[in-house]
Amino acid sequence: MNHTESKILRLEEAITTIGDWQRAGQKVVFTNGCFDIVHLGHIDYLEKARALGDRLILGLNTDASVSRLKGPSRPVVNEYARARLMAALSFVDAVILFDDPTPSQLIEAVKPDILVKGDDYSIENIAGADFVLSNGGEVKTIALVQGYSTSSLIEKIKQGYN
Repeated sequence: MNHTESKILRLEEAITTIGDWQRAGQKVVFTNGCFDIVHLGHIDYLEKARALGDRLILGLNTDASVSRLKGPSRPVVNEYARARLMAALSFVDAVILFDDPTPSQLIEAVKPDILVKGDDYSIENIAGADFVLSNGGEVKTIALVQGYSTSSLIEKIKQGYN
């Protein structure tokens, strides 16, 4: 197994690893998303999320859940490729695939110290926020880089190739 694959964890492995990090006094940050076609907005966001703590856990939507959220033509990139790409980022410490409509169950299982989403969300609308806050953690939003979205990239590609 190569290094990037070793950062893609099953839930049971993740719970153990995260617990070890937290017992060692490290702050664990959690975020989630589809990360279908990775762009500057994703990189900037994830780098800022990681800077809030010592470890960054990324909950990655499975292909089936991306299709349910974004429509039948998505994802463009399959879950294994997306997971490997996310795991290859130096500031991502672990990737966990999840298939639920929201990451709430995953967040409750991994118990992060800090939950992060983009500022296109308000804290009251962030799945898992109530749990993290009631568990003594923090919930934060990060300013997104304007002008970058996977949907707009796909649109630009489609217009250029018709």
